[in-house]
Amino acid sequence: MKYFVASDIHGDSYWAERVVSAFQESNADKLILLGDILYHGPRNDLPAHYEPKKVIEILNSIADRILAVRGNCDTEVDQMVLKFPIMADYIYLADECQVFFCTHGHKYDIYNVPPMMPDGAILMTGHTHVAEDTELTSPDGRTYRYLNPGSPSIPKEDTLPSYIIIENGKAELIMFD
Repeated sequence: MKYFVASDIHGDSYWAERVVSAFQESNADKLILLGDILYHGPRNDLPAHYEPKKVIEILNSIADRILAVRGNCDTEVDQMVLKFPIMADYIYLADECQVFFCTHGHKYDIYNVPPMMPDGAILMTGHTHVAEDTELTSPDGRTYRYLNPGSPSIPKEDTLPSYIIIENGKAELIMFD
């Protein structure tokens, strides 16, 4: 399986279209969304192309290919309009090569490493809006790789809009063109 991972679209229709277009061009099997899909939240500025209803249409058109987790800006009301589940706190992917723990980042993150994540796994979160790829060690001694695709619509700390591709047990952080 090939996965395309993005996070923190925050209701921006331009970036929802770019994410779906890049996903389709990548020939990935599934699009994993790490939360904060429709709304921007009180701490963020309004995205440039804030059109949550259009984002709903864009994402629902490929609902059968989406796996998603709940972000801190996602609610039960959002689930009523989206045709794919968004209420899970995490997605646990495993193949013969690697374990991937995918979550938004407001519950589990680099400071609260999931207890069920094994040594050597890859932790993927969104939430911070900062694209990152680094090797870390948890307080209990587990080593892991941390990946964050940042936010295409509201990137922070001078990072660029990006996404992650997972294929054959490997994960790569890729910047949008």
